[in-house]
Amino acid sequence: MTANGWIQILLFLVLILAVTKPLGIFMARVFNRERTFLDPLARPIERFLYSVTGVDENHEMRWTEYAVSMLLFSGVSMLLLYLIERIQQWLPWNPQKFGAVAQDLAFNTAASFTTNTNWQNYSGEATMSYLTQMAALAYHNFTSAAVGIALAIAFVRGIARREKETIGNFWVDMTRATLWLLVPMCMVYALALVSQGVVQNLKPYDTAKLVEPQQVQKTGADGKPMVAPDGKPVMDTATDQTIAQGPVASQEAIKMLGTNGGGFFGANSTHPFENPTPLSNYLQMLSIFLIPAGLTYTLGRMTGSPRHGWAVWAAMAFLFLAGVTTAYWAEARGNPLLTGVDQRVSMLQPGGNMEGKEVRFGIADSALFATVTTDASCGAINGQHDSFTPLGGMVPLANIMLSETVFGGVGAGLYGILIYVVLAVFIAGLMVGRTPEYLGKKIEAYDVKMAMLVTLVFPLVILALAAISSVEGFGTSSIGNPGPHGLTQILYAFTSMAGNNGSAFGGLNGNTSWYNTAGAMTMLVGRFFMIIPMLAIAGNLAKKKYVPPSLGTFPVTTPLFSVLLVGVILIVGALTFFPALSLGPILEHLLMSVGKTF
Repeated sequence: MTANGWIQILLFLVLILAVTKPLGIFMARVFNRERTFLDPLARPIERFLYSVTGVDENHEMRWTEYAVSMLLFSGVSMLLLYLIERIQQWLPWNPQKFGAVAQDLAFNTAASFTTNTNWQNYSGEATMSYLTQMAALAYHNFTSAAVGIALAIAFVRGIARREKETIGNFWVDMTRATLWLLVPMCMVYALALVSQGVVQNLKPYDTAKLVEPQQVQKTGADGKPMVAPDGKPVMDTATDQTIAQGPVASQEAIKMLGTNGGGFFGANSTHPFENPTPLSNYLQMLSIFLIPAGLTYTLGRMTGSPRHGWAVWAAMAFLFLAGVTTAYWAEARGNPLLTGVDQRVSMLQPGGNMEGKEVRFGIADSALFATVTTDASCGAINGQHDSFTPLGGMVPLANIMLSETVFGGVGAGLYGILIYVVLAVFIAGLMVGRTPEYLGKKIEAYDVKMAMLVTLVFPLVILALAAISSVEGFGTSSIGNPGPHGLTQILYAFTSMAGNNGSAFGGLNGNTSWYNTAGAMTMLVGRFFMIIPMLAIAGNLAKKKYVPPSLGTFPVTTPLFSVLLVGVILIVGALTFFPALSLGPILEHLLMSVGKTF
């Protein structure tokens, strides 16, 4: 570990802190329908969209209507994406003449982008046409992020309102999230990325002659490496290199700001056309946390308790610092199996475990990026998590297992941690022997049952499918390593999909019938089966009367509350996933420490 690395990590958190309040105020004004500086541009477009679609912006919805509207929109959008993938060979803007995406892969991808997961069992530059990238995938990057923000705002309204039956209008909230927030930010951000060298064009791929011919393994029509009957790879001599390009910067902007994570290229943010410079790398990390951090202040402002918003922010920041410190320490420590190899930092080498990392970014920024992208359910990567040390690789996995509570995805992070806030307040009420209260609302049995349903669905789908995949041939045949590391690959895949993160641990071939189908169902359950109970809590809270605080009320604006919230998150996560982690990365770390491996 170096002073430079720590400075970059601490500066990152300071910059996020600085932008939290102004962005949070702006979002509160947008969703409270107060005037903003963007109104002269956005308001006429908003009115036009409502007139065309027949939306009554003054109509308020109960939580059930809000949920049905969200499900219908997501379902129709998913079908449209699937259709575009299946007929892309007949559509324009396909200079590479890519064919139709396979059925199971198209289903997986449609579920992935609809749920803001952006898990990719394909390499974008070799599978998707420009039209599919822009009109299908980038479109879903905007809408899935806007849906997440709308749901978070609906939850906040449920907390803030008193004796009301409604929590807002889904169509209005989603439209405002898009027009006032995502589109303007992405326009500026995309231009900033272009200035750093991120590609943005519609040209066909270029071809360049190699200086020296290379032996490469052939791939079949299904895109998989070819193997001879004797088990040896089928090799071919490559004399040319195809240089992929396309409309990258526009997709990159919403990929990061919307915490989507699906890259234009298979290499994601390790690719120099997506992430060419240290400055672009830092901007990408900052953009992941911007909206999730700002929403914590929006929570405080809309509920009339800014200190509560800061208490939630503090809990998130603590968990983030704990994760990035562990990851940075583990990677800077190096690999103990490389005995006799100097892994110390010097003028001639970066030191530590550089396997799977871009030399442009080094260990500190790789550990920071891995922590940020899994804290925020973004899923973009600038290094290979599979090449991290066992404990370093466990940090991204554990972050996702905390169920979008450390800033989390846009919107999803806020309503994710609010579920744990309800549980923390309930536990505090039990400790003082009173009915739990949260910002003037009594937390009753119905609220706790719905919160527990959310926390139980998440591990159930992960552990059940990971268990099946780890003992059946259709699951184990895809892993790249045996033993505990192979288990981690499977566990990470289903955790990433259920947590709507989308980052891949690597080493696992997910483009199979089993992983495409099971993964798609995992992503749909991880998104929608957790949203519906959350909206039920919001609707129930909105109907309740306001109860003034008393001497027995547990305050939710103090450092003690932040500590309790962190404790509840860690205890629930540890009790749920520790047995699986102990058989995966923890066991691998112990074996590595004694000089053994599989």
